[in-house]
Amino acid sequence: MADRADKARWTSPLRRRRGPGWADQHPTWRAARPPLIADALKRASARPSGNWFVVGASRDVRPGSPYGRTVGGVEVVLWRSESGGLRAGPGICPHLGAPLRDSRVVCGTLVCHWHGLALDGSAFAGWQPYPVHDDGVLVWVRLDAAGGEEPAERPVIPARPAPGTGVDAVFTAVGRCEPQDVVANRLDPWHGSWFHPYSFVDLTVAREPRGDEGDDADDAFVVDVSFRVAGRLVVPVRAEFTAPEPRTVVMRITDGEGATSVVETHATPLTAAAAQRPRTAVIEAVVAASDRRGFALARAAAPVLRPLMRATAGRLWRDDLAYAERRWALRSTGRFPG
Repeated sequence: MADRADKARWTSPLRRRRGPGWADQHPTWRAARPPLIADALKRASARPSGNWFVVGASRDVRPGSPYGRTVGGVEVVLWRSESGGLRAGPGICPHLGAPLRDSRVVCGTLVCHWHGLALDGSAFAGWQPYPVHDDGVLVWVRLDAAGGEEPAERPVIPARPAPGTGVDAVFTAVGRCEPQDVVANRLDPWHGSWFHPYSFVDLTVAREPRGDEGDDADDAFVVDVSFRVAGRLVVPVRAEFTAPEPRTVVMRITDGEGATSVVETHATPLTAAAAQRPRTAVIEAVVAASDRRGFALARAAAPVLRPLMRATAGRLWRDDLAYAERRWALRSTGRFPG
């Protein structure tokens, strides 16, 4: 009887859309006021990061292999100890400058492939380790010289679905822009159904930021939007966009299918702050969750779903990086409106 009742209560998350086509939708340019977006970006930029930068996906730092990335013009290498703990430090060997990202990890020790110098993660010959944090989805490194802020013990990690209840995937792309250009893109939700009609339709901003620094919930964009699944089939949700620190924007589904799911967009500068041709890595973590009983199958199929999730993010960021790069190109030549 209980199973029959459950089946009777079951409803499909899909809805059939009968709304206007792309050219017939209501223009959003009046609502997307440049000063409002600029003020939201300014408040985000003023929040502390503690000098923490996202480096990549936690699962990309595999036992037995080093993982390297340049952050803020600084070469960084990460690896795992024999017990699986995360280690990080400068990516330049202190002996003769070999790229440690190309070296080997032997029994949890990083061994330079030029002359065999071994680093166990402790200070050696001027080589100093960096504070590092693994949150289970992403790995972070603290670079005090690059960040220039008061150091913090831990990075600002957004609230996510409870561990083990979601499916996560991490997508990375690189653009010629600065982190603020990526963040500004995410703090402009009005472009969603115009610029990405293949993914979003019927987007309306239900609430704009109020600019109250005392309560992040009051500094959020609240958006009603439908995710396009196929053709006219969509999934309507309510989502909230917040910027908890200068290089992160979080979209959290607050109502509808997949409530508590998050999309974290992290903008990590690859070049130094004064670089004439800046490059920024967009590292986007999607953590999808659902209270539907069948979602356990999705968790079991996570290895198959992750490439699909990354492909979806990649399609969006192909366009959004062009948006961010265009913004930087105009700013750098003094032609940006406003």
